[in-house]
Amino acid sequence: MITFSSELLQSWVLGLLLPLIRILSFISMAPVFSHNGIPQPVKMAVGFLITVTVMPTLPSLPNIDPVSWQGVLMISQQIIIGVAMGLMVRLIFSGIEMAGQVSGMMMGLGFASFYDPQTQGSTVAISQFFGILAILVFLSMDGHLLLIVALAESFYTLPISLDGVGINPMQIALWGGKIFSIGLQLSLPIIAALLITNIALGILTRSAPQLNIFGIGFPITIGVGFLTLILILPEMAQPYRHFIEEGISATHLNKIQTSDKQP
Repeated sequence: MITFSSELLQSWVLGLLLPLIRILSFISMAPVFSHNGIPQPVKMAVGFLITVTVMPTLPSLPNIDPVSWQGVLMISQQIIIGVAMGLMVRLIFSGIEMAGQVSGMMMGLGFASFYDPQTQGSTVAISQFFGILAILVFLSMDGHLLLIVALAESFYTLPISLDGVGINPMQIALWGGKIFSIGLQLSLPIIAALLITNIALGILTRSAPQLNIFGIGFPITIGVGFLTLILILPEMAQPYRHFIEEGISATHLNKIQTSDKQP
């Protein structure tokens, strides 16, 4: 007759619960996985399948009571690790969307805002366009599979234990500066082209005051912005790929662990 002890059942529950919490926390933040267009049951099912897949390869887990203080602290630890990993790549996508936001505002498309289901707010159309391109590049380079690999490796880099989390919050805050760096680098060609256009319009207005600058300014800036976007679009895949690879490498926790290395 097969018997089950309470210790055995508790070890089974911990072996499933703790990895599942880290994986679901990661899915709630990681791009593509966390998209609001994906139903919550599907996200739960994906997290459960990943957990069941990696469970046989996980290191041994400490035998603790999940409802004790140690169990609560360990659950909190898994949430922090999962959210931090997903946030690394999310910051890259936020930087790309910021580039579209700046470009759209410079082109005069600030009034052309749409509801973004991902951020649950209104964003400029160019920002949504840049975000869609980033997702396409991300999927074309199997970024979703690379994130799953990094997530599985995190159980060895930061194993489930009673030790500290091992993540320096300041490193994550400094990594957040990537949003502004990426946004400026990707939008710089459009900003430069529109700056030259605005200077030319200013000179034209001074030389011919009778011209209605508001009547001709908007069509010219929008046209120059779209023309510049068309010219740089074939070359945008490479910087997108570079920044996304940088974000994926950060999910291996080699940039958010406590160290003197700056992102």
